[in-house]
Amino acid sequence: MGMSEAGFERANHPVDAVEQVADFHKWNFERAGEDEISILVQGIWTDYSVSFSWMEDFEALHIACAFDMRVPSKRAVETMRLIALVNEQMLFGHFDLWVQDGSVVFRLTLPLAGGASANEAQIECLLDSALTSCERYYQAFQFVVWTGKSATEALDSVLFDTVGEA
Repeated sequence: MGMSEAGFERANHPVDAVEQVADFHKWNFERAGEDEISILVQGIWTDYSVSFSWMEDFEALHIACAFDMRVPSKRAVETMRLIALVNEQMLFGHFDLWVQDGSVVFRLTLPLAGGASANEAQIECLLDSALTSCERYYQAFQFVVWTGKSATEALDSVLFDTVGEA
């Protein structure tokens, strides 16, 4: 049952809250409509295209974060192995390989059932989860796609914590 069927009234539109956060960070963004916003965020390794979509029927705010990488078909199986290994470690969200265009995407959904509103702290948490995950595993995807490493080798090469600065 959607929000309108239950008679709940939402105080503000969830995508409006996302826009406020993007504006606060001075990120470039574009509203594709009332229920969608796309934000460009600069990361350490690459720029990230972050899209938020409000799904009224599910009363959920969905985030998809992608980076500029196209997985060639000959590396798709190993990339899917890497995704499976990475997803085992994820507390929030997951990575997908969109086979139709070869892109790797991080996805996460925030349920807002019963007329709940998304606040800025929740939006920041979604963004932080997406960007931190993408930054942490970006190089592993690069290693699999461009250097031919196995999923295990690629993951092992990025899962160490550096102490201090050089």
